Amino acid sequence: MHTIHCMNNIAKVGTDRLGPNYALTDDLAEADAIMLRSANLHDVTFPRGLLAIARAGAGVNNIPVDRCAEEGIVVFNTPGANANAVKELVFCGLLMASRDIIGGNEWVRDNCDDPELAKKTEKAKKRFAGCELAGKKLGVIGLGAIGAAVANTATRFGMEALGYDPYLSINAAWGLDRRIRHVTDVNEIFRTCDYITIHVPATDDTRGMIGAEALSQMKRGVVILNLARDVLVDEQAMAEALDDGLVARYVCDFPNPATANMKNAIVLPHLGASTGEAEDNCAIMAATELKDYLENGNLSHSVNYGTIDMGPLPAGRARISVFHANAQGLIGKISSTLASSDLNIENMANKSHGGNAYTLIEVTGDITKAPVDELAAIEGVRRVRLISPA
Repeated sequence: MHTIHCMNNIAKVGTDRLGPNYALTDDLAEADAIMLRSANLHDVTFPRGLLAIARAGAGVNNIPVDRCAEEGIVVFNTPGANANAVKELVFCGLLMASRDIIGGNEWVRDNCDDPELAKKTEKAKKRFAGCELAGKKLGVIGLGAIGAAVANTATRFGMEALGYDPYLSINAAWGLDRRIRHVTDVNEIFRTCDYITIHVPATDDTRGMIGAEALSQMKRGVVILNLARDVLVDEQAMAEALDDGLVARYVCDFPNPATANMKNAIVLPHLGASTGEAEDNCAIMAATELKDYLENGNLSHSVNYGTIDMGPLPAGRARISVFHANAQGLIGKISSTLASSDLNIENMANKSHGGNAYTLIEVTGDITKAPVDELAAIEGVRRVRLISPA
């Protein structure tokens, strides 16, 4: 029986996927795994028995990923599960920024008791006139699941889409509409696009990427959308660009006193993935990842240890998962330790991810606690887990 601690409201359609050999617990100390959405784990001390953390969403800024790696705790995320929800909100933002829908609605509400409202509307509506998206140039920074969906949809709106992603995968490239122009210099997007939308993770390279220098290159009247991470935009530089009119509208999904007080900013209360469908998709994907790891040792969308898939655990065999530093000679020590224990290695996979490495070994033979303890004693090994058939 595995125990799961949910630190946020996780859709029941997801937790139900875990099956009868799982139980939910309110006590973190007895949990094998955590499922969460936005709860902050940076100040949380994890129990020694904790094996995994599954984030029902793509971003993992709320999880101490490096510390988890050092403790042999796998961190999963669910990229793409909420992509459609965010994509739809991006286009909602594009339309609101282009047509002054919010201003028009506020005017109607302010004059709702005027018996001449219908007549006055014809004169007032020119104050809220905007422009169409068709024929405009959209720059998409980041072509992961969300960015690619945005770029593809833009072409169906009649927009010219430019995409920038220095880490564009082959699979992602195959999924892009052939009309999307892939650029290798983000400055081309800054210089030429009427609309710019950001869809990248928060890293040392991307923090503050939309700052004074980037803004200075942009076309006057540009519209910028940030539904990815708050730290991607230098808020002081953005406020100044909005005051100056260089940026016509800033659509942001991260409210704080700075963004809420920006002139011509449309600030949403973090609604990007707030649909029932997205929450269900993320919960199902997170539960599936946890179940496959706990029962089979496989890693799918692990942000700190990479991906390994050896399929379901066959009957009559066991697997040993070893979390260790990505250091020379460790694989040999692991193999020789198992060989000296009269265990036959039937299958073996290794994946390194930065300074971290994960080795999954399928064995037959009489497995006792001794070889597990011997593996755990090897310098550089962080955690060893024996996975036996249910």
